This record gives sequence, C-alpha cells and structure tokens, in this order.
Amino acid sequence: MFCSYTMETMIKNPAFLRSSHAGISFLLLLLLLTACGGGGSGNLDAGAENDTSVGGGGGTSTSRCSGFPWCDASLTPEQRTALMLAELTLEEKLQLMAGDDPDSANNGEPAVGVANGIERIGLNTVFYSDGPVGVREGMTTAHPAPLALASSFNRELARQTGAAIANEVKHKGNDVLHAPTVDVVRIYTSGRVFETFGEDPYLSAELGVPWVEGGESEGVIVNIKHYTVYHQEGLINPIPVPITAVIGSRFLYDAVIDERTLRELNLPAFEAAVQAGVGSVMCAYNYVNGDPACASTHLLQTILRDEWGFDGFVLTDYYFAQKDTINSANAGNDLEMPFGVHYSQTNLQNAISAGQISEATIDERVGNILRTLFRYGFMDRANYESDDDAIDQAAHAAIALQTAEQGTVLLKNDGVLPLNPAAISRIAIIGESSDRYVNGGGSSAVMPFSLITPRQAITDRAGGGIEVIYHPGDNAVSAAALAASVDIPIVFVTDGATEGQDRVCMNLTCIGDDGQNQDDLIAAVAAVNPDTIVVLQTGSAVLTPWRNDIAALLEAWYPGQNGGAAIAGILFGDINPQGKLPLTFPDSEDDTHYANNPAQYPGLAIAGPNGSTFQVQYSEGIFTGYRHFDENGIAPAYPYGFGLSYTSFGYSNLQVTGSGPDLTVSATITNTGTRAGTEIAQLYLSLPDPGPGVAQPPVQLKGFERITLNPGQSGVVTFTLNDRSFSYWDVTTDQWQIAPGCYGIRVGSHSRALPLNQNIAQNGGSCPP
Repeated sequence: MFCSYTMETMIKNPAFLRSSHAGISFLLLLLLLTACGGGGSGNLDAGAENDTSVGGGGGTSTSRCSGFPWCDASLTPEQRTALMLAELTLEEKLQLMAGDDPDSANNGEPAVGVANGIERIGLNTVFYSDGPVGVREGMTTAHPAPLALASSFNRELARQTGAAIANEVKHKGNDVLHAPTVDVVRIYTSGRVFETFGEDPYLSAELGVPWVEGGESEGVIVNIKHYTVYHQEGLINPIPVPITAVIGSRFLYDAVIDERTLRELNLPAFEAAVQAGVGSVMCAYNYVNGDPACASTHLLQTILRDEWGFDGFVLTDYYFAQKDTINSANAGNDLEMPFGVHYSQTNLQNAISAGQISEATIDERVGNILRTLFRYGFMDRANYESDDDAIDQAAHAAIALQTAEQGTVLLKNDGVLPLNPAAISRIAIIGESSDRYVNGGGSSAVMPFSLITPRQAITDRAGGGIEVIYHPGDNAVSAAALAASVDIPIVFVTDGATEGQDRVCMNLTCIGDDGQNQDDLIAAVAAVNPDTIVVLQTGSAVLTPWRNDIAALLEAWYPGQNGGAAIAGILFGDINPQGKLPLTFPDSEDDTHYANNPAQYPGLAIAGPNGSTFQVQYSEGIFTGYRHFDENGIAPAYPYGFGLSYTSFGYSNLQVTGSGPDLTVSATITNTGTRAGTEIAQLYLSLPDPGPGVAQPPVQLKGFERITLNPGQSGVVTFTLNDRSFSYWDVTTDQWQIAPGCYGIRVGSHSRALPLNQNIAQNGGSCPP
C-alpha cells in the first residue's frame, strides 16, 4: 500500500518531477524501486537556488475562527484544543498530520510547505517558510550566513535578525518559520556549516534563544532545526544529480553516539530554545543510535517532552526524514512534510485498524499541532497577507549590513590595513566572487531585494583618486601580472557549499569544484606583490596554506546582500573589525579528529535495523572542534574565538564573587590602542576529570561579552555562571553532575589567549595551594 500510494502520488505530479530539485524526486523513485522505503526531508529544507516566485501563503481565505466554542479566546489553549478535537472526525485528524503540497518546497509557491485547514471548523491553512538567511520565496532581504552572525557574538543582533526574517515571513503570508539551525559543527566540509552558529554548543544556545525570541515576537511560529546529531550531507554520488549524495548520505546514516556527547554537544541549544518557549521542532533526516531521528522515543518523548517539557509540535524535515508510519507516530512525530507518505490517511488508518497506533495517540499528535496554533494566536488573527510593500526593506538591510560588519573576522594584518587612500594610486580586485552575490545552496538560497558587491563597494569607496582594476581571476598568470603593477591587490575567493552534498576537501579548490584553482591564484598573486590582501567568502573553515605569504586576510563568510559595503568599510578603516571565529581553522585537514578515519566520517556501509545503510561512529566523544585541538596539543592555523582589530586590548583585574556554582565573574578591559573598537571578551572553564575514562577538554566556552571602548578607556565585563556551567553529563546516573574538584576560570580574547586565571573548588573538592 505504501509503495503504490507514494509512486502514484509522485508520478501523477509532473511538476514535482520537473522541479529544480528533481534530483530528490529521482532519488525517491530510486529508493522506492529498490527498497520500497524512503520518506522524508529536507529543507530541501528546500530549495530552488534561483527561485524567483513571489507567492505567499496568506490571502487564500479570509475566514477566521468565529461562532465555535473553541473560538473563545478566554479559554486556555489546552481547553480550546480539547473542544476542537472532540468535534473532528478521525479522517479530519489524519488529514492534519501531513502537508498537502509536495511541490511547494521545491518552487516556493504558494509557500515552502502547505498544510490545509478544515473550513467547517474554522481552521485555516498553515503556510511554512524557510528562513536561516531570509525567506526563500520571491525576493527577500538576504542576510549574511548564520556563521557571520555567530562571529559577532552578539545576542541582541541575533534577536534583531530573527525578528527581521520573521517579519518578512509574515509579510510573505506565512505562519511558520524553518529556522534557526542550531546543529553544532562536527565536519568542516559539511554542506550546511554556513547555516549554523559554529562548533560550540554554548554559543549556539546563546544566539539561538534570542533569535527564536525575536522571530516569535513577530507572531510567527519558529521551527528550530535539525533535531538532532545532524552533521553531514554525504559525499558526491555517481548519479549526475547534485543533490543526491549517498556515501554517508544524510538520509541514510546512523549516528552511533554516546549519551554524554549527545547531551553536552548536540542538545544544549535545542534545550535552551525549548526553555525559551520555541513553538516547533524539526526532526532530522538521519538516524541516531539505530532509530530515525523522527521516530526516536528517546529523543522525541523522553528528552524533548518528558524532561524538557516541550509542548509545541514536531515536524519532519522535507521528503526523507520520516522513515515509517507506526514508529514515528508512537515515538512523537506530529507532522510529515511536505506531504503525507508514511502519514497518508491510508497508511495511518490501516495502522489504527490493526491496533498498531491508538486513536489516543492520534489525538496527542494532532493536539500538539492545534494547541500550538491556539497558543500563538493563529486562530484569533487575520490571515497574514503576501505583500512585499509592507516589508521595511531599509531597516532590514541595515540589520544585514550590521551583521556583515560585526561578523567579518580579520585573521591577519601585517600593517597594510586599513588602507590609506593617500598612499595608494592603483588597486586590483581579483576574483569573480567579488562581483556577484555569494551564498549557500538549498533552503538558504534566497534572492536579495538589492545587492552591493565588493567590487562595486570598493570602487565607490576608493573614489576618483584611486584607479580600481578588475580581473576575474580565471588566469593566474595574467592576474599575477596585474597584481605586480598595482599598489594593492585584493584577491576574493569562495567555496561551494550547499545542502545535500558535502565538499570533498578543505582547500579552496577541490575535486568537482567549478572554476579556477583559487589556492594557486592566491599563491601566484602573493609571489609578485607582498601587499596582497585575501578576502574569504566561505561557508566554513578552509585551509590557508598561503597565509604566510600575504599581508592581510579577512573572513567575510557568505556576507549577504550588503556584504560588499561591509568589506569595503573594513578594508578602508571606516569599520573597525570585531568578529571572532566560531570555528577552528585547521592548519591541515589531517589535524581534524575525523581525518583518515572513515568510520567517523563519512561512515561505513553497514546496514542498520531500521533502514540506515551507513554507520557513523562518534568515537571522538566530546572532543570535536577546539576541544580536539586543545586536548591533543595541535596548533591550528587560527583558533576558536580568534579575531584581530585595528586597535588592541588589555585584560586585568579578574574578580570572582558568589558561592557554590552561582558565581559572578568580572574583568577589566582596556583599549590600549589608538582607535575606538569593540572587543569580545570570552570566559572559558577548565573542568576536572570526574573519574577514569571520563575526560574533560582543557577549556570550554561558558561566557562572552562585548564591550566598545575609546582609546585609553577601560570598562568592566561581567559573566554569570551557574550549576550547568560546571556540570557534565554523568552516564551512570543519567543526570547533570558537578564533579568534586578544582575548576579553572579563564578569561581572554580567544580560546588560546586567556591571560586571566583563577582556580576555585566546587562540590567539596579542593585546589592546590
């Protein structure tokens, strides 16, 4: 029944097969033909990279709840849900457990996901939207990649970004926003690193919460993703469709992970968002310890609802996240998107008739959806209308610019920056990525309302007194010849990151990449001009083998529609760089924890009990990212939290007050340079090993604060610590515990520059004199 239903649904929908993500359709058909399996995912998360549709959700119906008992807004969401559930037929309930437009996720029309309402009870259709960097539906404000926001270490900016994107989601006529992505980075070449807040769970939580709060302040339901242990897309597939990677595919891999690593690295940001009241959670494509993430009782019921108290609804990633009907319903997945395969009415009805799913479980699944709609006022407001004219494009563009300015990281500066126009007569801009919109693919592939390219912005800023010459970088020899004839060559390079496929290396030029060899281009230019500046517009950490031969290096990530203005402002000193790395930049790919270990990545071809075909061992435990480099004494190219400024800062006067784990830590920061600037002070804790076989990394990020100071000015930053700051997950008691021992409080400018230190005892432990 499942196979025939799904095949019929797809084959009778030619638009689905013609879509810009036709590779997904092809892969689904292939899986059905070979295994009769399949089911769900994607932010595909959705999308057509050049989607220019202008559809929106709202406006298709003007009716709203009135005249029914559940329309009484003085009742609680629980009371209203119970009244509506009592009125619904079983058939209507089953209808609400799946989306209704399989093609919408591909073409963005009328939204990126549609769940039809039920007119007879006043329940309107719900419209869904992608949104990590903007709305993937027509034109939108294209914000910088979330990695740039992470580099700002700015909670308030995260709040403003979430609110701005949600506002556009609303004015595109949509009700639910698929964002933010709070999966921590494990594999630097993973295709969706750019969508994340980096490799540290504390930073991901600290930015994810205000992002959620900002988004939900606009009256939309935020759908945080991807829950959980979602760290790879998969390597290139021989099938010539770019979105169908199968070696370690996100659809098929099983993350074999211990509970401590799950709790300490992968769950904190989701837990924090739940405590902040997030309305919805998207379950991921992959398997976790043998169970699909969308059918894991441990993840969806025990942790998410029983422990954390989540009372929103769970929906699948698009197309391939859901793997079955019975286990998914019983484990806690409420909604299959973008249409019902496993949650087709036929499959659900058959499972109910066979006694494999109870009607009480159906009521629970549907009740979670309805209760959330009531809680967010969905039933009590007018439809959101699709109206781009209602969007404050100027205000949102200003937020995008601010993120690009604060999120650009100065990694090297031998004194060539900031540029001095009085000392320059000719500048060469080299590299085609300087002259276009640089972004990631998939659900974050948005079309900007406007665009300021780096080439345009640098040319404008240089003015008439400086000759600016452009070279596309397609020929290293001619580019080097130009570089030798100018005062300052600025080389722009990028990578190619997209949902659905991992890069095969950390170099700027990998097998399968299009275009010129960018590493050779940089080397050729640097060889003839010692004042070479390199600007990275990348979606993750990359290797920098040429860094000792250049004068300056900027990491701008995917900088959004106003990235050019931010880059030009920093190059000329109008903006003092302040960004800090949310990722470690390795010196060599061999230095990563997963190097030369296919069991850790991309996984071994081992079939699992529930349909997984690749097994990925998380045998590194908590030692990923900077934890790995620190624990093993490996010097990175650029450490976590690192970033330069055009001024300098001194640290002094560490103070620790309070008792037990509830502590207040303060430090004095002084601008010791000649320019005003912003410093991001970071607090790390050194935790003692709780016992044999339970190791702690040398340091862990537990606090950060921004401070802006004039030259010679001093200010105090304050951090707050609590019991969770000092805790580790004890697998013997299945609880957070504070181990007795000596804890080190370390404060400084990045993970490997922590000049302020103080040891304190916790939980009956002691520190050496």
